[in-house]
Amino acid sequence: MSEDNLTVPVSAQSTGHKLVKPIVHQVTIGDITSSLKLGTLDFLNAPLIGLGFGAFFMIGGVLVTILSFWVDMSYISYPLACGFLLLGPFTALGLYEVSRRLQAGQTLYLRDLFGLMWELRRGEIAWMAFVVIFIQFLWMFKVHLLLALFLGMKGYGTFIQFAQTIFETSDGLLFLATGHLVGAIFAMLLFAVSVVSFPMLLDTELDFVTAMITSVKVVTGSPVIMIGWGLLITATLMVSMIPAFVGLLVTLPILGHTTWHLYKRVVTYQDA
Repeated sequence: MSEDNLTVPVSAQSTGHKLVKPIVHQVTIGDITSSLKLGTLDFLNAPLIGLGFGAFFMIGGVLVTILSFWVDMSYISYPLACGFLLLGPFTALGLYEVSRRLQAGQTLYLRDLFGLMWELRRGEIAWMAFVVIFIQFLWMFKVHLLLALFLGMKGYGTFIQFAQTIFETSDGLLFLATGHLVGAIFAMLLFAVSVVSFPMLLDTELDFVTAMITSVKVVTGSPVIMIGWGLLITATLMVSMIPAFVGLLVTLPILGHTTWHLYKRVVTYQDA
């Protein structure tokens, strides 16, 4: 399907159905693999949209890294870049809409995606976005807190000096281990509340609290599969950040499209 023939409604939520109760189904490995295949096909069917989304994060990751060096805080470049990726579930709304339209056999125009994002700035999706941003702020606060606790808030002349402190001292190694452990908790929290909540809010008229609860139920209902999926996402993103975040051009849009298809497989609704 040509991207020139692709069209998005002014508000995706206007097409949603008033549904009363989401039903969460058991997630299987087959659900993950099938969703991944469908997500890859969506990327291939609308590559410019996917590459544009990936480019946003690639450029953003590079910029926040450069910024950390520019303000002589190179030691937070890695956690800052990781924190930036936490915005992915919200900014992937455009990708979810592309998958939604492709799955329905409808068409969309690339330029209308920007109108969609602007239209969705209000309402339940806006509240869900606030939750994501709040978790990101907590993420950065966590970094500064652990730096103060383990290393003290002292300056480091270069990134190399900071790396030597991290890898060659006991306090540095403890900071590294604790930082990754706490970071994993934050990442898992965000994953649990957002893995299907944003697609759900785009697809229906349910409130953001119901969407978050449903998302958590998806994870807790199939913990082994979903934690494994979350770890695979994390590993993929980590590898994609090397070098210069270039891999995000492809991996992020595929993961975004995959998220939509996984949501459609594991969440159905009971009519009012």
